[in-house]
Amino acid sequence: MNKIRAASVQFRHHAGDKYYNLERVRSFVAEAARDHVDVIVFPEMCVTGYWHVRSLSRAEIEELAEPVPAGVSSQELLRLAAEHDMTIGAGLIEAGDDGELYNTYVVAMPDGRVASHRKIHCFVSEHMSSGDEFTVFEIPQGARVGVLICYDNNIGENVRITALQGAEILLAPHQTGGCDSPSPRCMGAIDPELWKNREADPEAIEAEFRGPKGRDWLMHWLPARAHDNGLFLVYSNGVGEDDGEVRTGNAMILDPYGDILVETWKARDEMVVADLDPAVRDMCTGERWIQTRRPELYGPLTESTGREEDTRTVRFRRREDG
Repeated sequence: MNKIRAASVQFRHHAGDKYYNLERVRSFVAEAARDHVDVIVFPEMCVTGYWHVRSLSRAEIEELAEPVPAGVSSQELLRLAAEHDMTIGAGLIEAGDDGELYNTYVVAMPDGRVASHRKIHCFVSEHMSSGDEFTVFEIPQGARVGVLICYDNNIGENVRITALQGAEILLAPHQTGGCDSPSPRCMGAIDPELWKNREADPEAIEAEFRGPKGRDWLMHWLPARAHDNGLFLVYSNGVGEDDGEVRTGNAMILDPYGDILVETWKARDEMVVADLDPAVRDMCTGERWIQTRRPELYGPLTESTGREEDTRTVRFRRREDG
């Protein structure tokens, strides 16, 4: 791995407005280029919009979807990557050549290559399918990169497999924080009025972003994904009101010890930048732990317990549902 200058972006997308959302991407890419960034990471489904999709019909989702990499958005990301000699990742809805719709993250590289990851645990719409492959690839800047989208990162096995496939940097695009979660101690809804009043009273909304509905929740598990697997982790997220919920932003970049290199809790569109030094990975805890694995003992990880259920079912179940 070479030294990599990475950027993580949080921005508030406009639902269904790909023109506006790509303009925000262009603006941040131009800013990142002035800061000599090698890799920039945008949020999950930021090109198409996210939470409103749960209420759309299949036909309406198909109107938003594009093929990858032939679609207009992928091609624009490729153009920007070549123009700025930068690797650029952004999320959208993919119209798969198999007829399915996917929550997909597109990574455009300046040498003309495109890598894409289909979210393994897709739940936002009954009309969208989950992917079934892990995604690890080499970027021209000299690093092996993996991608896991939002809920994918919650499952420890997904991150471990990505690391075992050689990832040194994990791109972790999200749309989270402020979720009306069924878990009694996981996040919780944020009053949209706090977001609307953010300029007059920034302290009130930033307290929510830094508290148990945002950063504090992330700190329960996100650093462990980086630490336990010896990965740099670039966490990007939406920010602001998203169809009735308020995303908490918290864009951050973590090192292979799970320490935060840079972060923000501001209630606005923002980019954070950090230099990823490969020397930090040398003899780091996660790398050493991976070396001492005993795969012959891990067969039960691939066996069904009988408790497995579809992600969408589990995500939206409430206590009264049983």
